[in-house]
Amino acid sequence: MMVRPIEAQTITAHDMTARTGETGIEAKDRECDASDIMLFLCGDVMTGRGIDQILPHPGNPVLYERYMKSATGYVGLAEEVNGPIPKPVDFSYIWGDALAEWKRRKPDVRVINLETAVTRSDEVENKAVNYRMHPDNIACIIAAGIDCCVLANNHVLDWGYSGLAETLKTLRMADIKMAGAGVNIQEAQAPAVSAVRGKGRVLVFSFGSETSGIPWSWAASVERPGVNLLRDFSSKMVRGIHDNIRSVKLPGDIVIASIHWGNNWGYEVPHEQREFAYQLIDEASVDVVHGHSSHHVKGVEVYKGKLILYGCGDFLNDYEGISGHEAYRGDLSLMYFAGMELSSGDLISLHMMPMQMKKFRLNRASANDTAWLRDILNREGQKFGTSVELGADNSLMLRWASPG
Repeated sequence: MMVRPIEAQTITAHDMTARTGETGIEAKDRECDASDIMLFLCGDVMTGRGIDQILPHPGNPVLYERYMKSATGYVGLAEEVNGPIPKPVDFSYIWGDALAEWKRRKPDVRVINLETAVTRSDEVENKAVNYRMHPDNIACIIAAGIDCCVLANNHVLDWGYSGLAETLKTLRMADIKMAGAGVNIQEAQAPAVSAVRGKGRVLVFSFGSETSGIPWSWAASVERPGVNLLRDFSSKMVRGIHDNIRSVKLPGDIVIASIHWGNNWGYEVPHEQREFAYQLIDEASVDVVHGHSSHHVKGVEVYKGKLILYGCGDFLNDYEGISGHEAYRGDLSLMYFAGMELSSGDLISLHMMPMQMKKFRLNRASANDTAWLRDILNREGQKFGTSVELGADNSLMLRWASPG
């Protein structure tokens, strides 16, 4: 069933979740100043498969999917819908209009969920879909100025342990920080640490959940490579995360918990995810919960001054021309620019720039598509006590309740 645009609605104190103890929406955000931290966050970046084939160094296109046997087939589907894609494209092509937005906003740290193996490996896992990008195409990630790739997701081991090893090696050689996967559990649990000159550090911890489709066999252990897989969303798990964060966190550090969780489609946020996010903030000193896995944007919450993104939607993928789930508008995505107060880790502002994927390139979304996203975020934000407003530059600005 098609999701229809809805009118933005005023959210009253009665609508707020009792747990937050907050009272009504106000224009909360202010512009960041020199002492604040600006983060860039987004959803899944899937530069493998079809996108890999248009880059300067396309890898082996062979696929083992039920309906597609070559990655070039996904290029063909996109071209059938929107016309020819110039091949090969340069490494910056896929980022399109996002490049100008990064230049304008100047985020201190850029974090993505890199949802592909970066490898030549043919050690294919027995899965419905397997993503890989040729290591020589890592320059496309460099072209975007990405500081950190989180890897605890359901595609990083698509091409086996040899594929994971090459992914880790390639990112390390490109001087791109990573978290969430490693040669053992100690490495997988370790944060990516980004030092921002004159300000402080941003620590990124990456976690994956079986609810996103990560096989339990991919879990890293003392003696086995793999991903940092959450056993569950229990208080015991939170205590372990707390201990890990406490062992490395210094006063003034901003802590991001980046979590790959939940289904690809659907706006519902399970109760256990909300409670887990709250516990991470209350008990583990987390400042931002960066959730992803959904192929479309989901509601945003601000809990006790801390940002929770339950599902950021895909940022880059090769789904153009694939039918099904059109009502969710998976072609639309958001660039999330979160201004953080360094002294407290509290959210100051959240500006979101709507983008649309076309010809395997990110383009500024139209005014109509931006309005559609605004209405969806307002509808889904009701239960979280948030709303969004349209900015003069066609961006979206989050509004949330102040503590009562």
